[in-house]
Amino acid sequence: MGTRWSGSCRSVSLVIAACLSATLAGPCFAGETNVPSADARAMNALELYLLYRDKTWVWPDGAGRFDDQGRRFTARTGSGNATTWAQGRWAVTDDGQMCLIAGWHMKSGVFANKTCFSHKRNGGTIYQKKEPSGDWYIFKHAAPTESDEFKKLVAENLVSPDLATMKSDLEDQNRLAGNATPGRRKTQ
Repeated sequence: MGTRWSGSCRSVSLVIAACLSATLAGPCFAGETNVPSADARAMNALELYLLYRDKTWVWPDGAGRFDDQGRRFTARTGSGNATTWAQGRWAVTDDGQMCLIAGWHMKSGVFANKTCFSHKRNGGTIYQKKEPSGDWYIFKHAAPTESDEFKKLVAENLVSPDLATMKSDLEDQNRLAGNATPGRRKTQ
């Protein structure tokens, strides 16, 4: 891989990171302690599985779907030339992590990405942090509030119905841009 590919890969990595950070960043609550207490424990894989399975996480500019069957993960963000969609898997671990491992499809190609979130629980309160350098925040209060990120996990599949259209639109954009191999896979 030459320098040009390396620079291109870094640029795409930054684009994906920016999209995911804007889309998957947790809220901060002013004046509220967001760091889990010392007695908070990592959530186990079963707890995380039950939290996310067959749910759609609604984001400001899209959504991510956690299908139970095959642990399939699909997502969509943006519109027009900024349309991005993802297809891959979601995984959970006994040390409190939920990870999204997917190929993100955009006008410039397909790019592999892995994004992980850590989860801790203290009683009924769930804390979440984007890895590796996110800040802890309360994902779900013991008595859920309307501002909880947890409230953005809904049963309705808000991704799959739009996926075919997004794929087609992105293929059309690639053809118009003269990209002969829009499905070529690149990795970070």
